[in-house]
Amino acid sequence: MNTETIKPAKRISQVKEYYFSKKLREIAKLNAQGLDIISLGIGGPDRPPHPSAIETLCHEAHRTDTHGYQPYIGITELRQAFAEWYYKYFGVTLDPTSEIQPLIGSKEGILHTTLAFVNPGDGVLVPNPGYPTYTSVSQLADATIYKYDLTEQTNWEPDFDALEQLPLDKIKLMWVNYPNMPTGQRATKKLFGQLIDFGRRHNIVIVNDNPYSFILNDKPLSIFCIDGAKEIAIEMNSLSKSHNMAGWRIAMVASNKQFIEWILRVKSNIDSGQFRPMMLAAAQALKCDQAWYDEINTTYRQRRNIAEQIMNTIGCKYDPGQMGLFLWGKIPDNEKDSETLSEKILNEARVFITPGFIFGSNGNRYIRISLCATEDRMNEALNRIKNIKSNNQ
Repeated sequence: MNTETIKPAKRISQVKEYYFSKKLREIAKLNAQGLDIISLGIGGPDRPPHPSAIETLCHEAHRTDTHGYQPYIGITELRQAFAEWYYKYFGVTLDPTSEIQPLIGSKEGILHTTLAFVNPGDGVLVPNPGYPTYTSVSQLADATIYKYDLTEQTNWEPDFDALEQLPLDKIKLMWVNYPNMPTGQRATKKLFGQLIDFGRRHNIVIVNDNPYSFILNDKPLSIFCIDGAKEIAIEMNSLSKSHNMAGWRIAMVASNKQFIEWILRVKSNIDSGQFRPMMLAAAQALKCDQAWYDEINTTYRQRRNIAEQIMNTIGCKYDPGQMGLFLWGKIPDNEKDSETLSEKILNEARVFITPGFIFGSNGNRYIRISLCATEDRMNEALNRIKNIKSNNQ
């Protein structure tokens, strides 16, 4: 067959393969050559979920009546568990029958939400720096992307005066992500209040992607803490980071009944309900008490201390008040850019650290270290980087 006569859809030319998809494939090849690369890149928790969640999965999977197709809206037990979790930890009341939609991961939710609200040519506000999927999915939907700046000078929060200068009548959706990735900036009621006010005045749906609230953070916050927020806002959450369930693909989107109905119309035509034993196990995981989160964070604090030492060794500056699963640091002035520095560390120290340019132009002078490696591996990474530093002096 002559494939030269076959052309892909135009939208394919607007997106590239996800950075981590390519980079992890490259690292796998290096490891296959025996180079033993320590990856401090992607934020994939390396520890298992709560034992009760695993026990529930195994028990339910052994039943003979749990292997069929499941409802697109998820099972009642999972929606109820999400509602109880939100009330207990966020102080937010959600109707489990109409205001919660389980998802096969937040990335899928980004697609469903975008297709539910954005027509070709409509504007979408995307943070710079920010999660690359906000941009790529908007491109796949043929949206017009308006990037808004997040900088140290604004504490990694939107500049609302600058936003007011944009053609807001053309914009339908705004992506926000607090606690922020990659910068670690915490969520505040003041910021959420400003976002809701902005969305209401300009009829722009505000979507907060909120998977990091329980990592190195003792005050989880939802955008729904603002009165009336559900009228204009959507929030996504996930068990990937908070419950060590990244590979399980268990997430949710919450909003008012009408918004959830529109998102369900898209989802029900693209994917399906999750495996019932996994949903029951996720419901069990959501019942974990505070001790579970405390134990996880004890480990992450120890790893964070090592990550800070790595940043110090490289000569990066960082805000010690960051929260979440990463440490974000500004590279030294004498370094060309984040990609060059990241490649140098990979090639010389055999340690992979994420270059900030992948999150947007405002990330080009920054690197990001993941806390998803054991203390032994992180200490080994620290020692390797110290060695190349001393050898280059």
